[in-house]
Amino acid sequence: MSEEVQQNDRFWLYVGITVFVIVTGILLIKQSENEKFAPIKQQVEEENAQLNIRVLKNY
Repeated sequence: MSEEVQQNDRFWLYVGITVFVIVTGILLIKQSENEKFAPIKQQVEEENAQLNIRVLKNY
């Protein structure tokens, strides 16, 4: 009986470690993508700021 309980405890430990590794991997990949596209994002923001001109007509 005690062997089954210990095996069950190890199962949840393995599940927890696996989930942690997967989530950490996803976060690392996401962070590297953000760093890779940061210059492009900055350029797009600058272009949008330059194009954000209001045209006022005098009637």
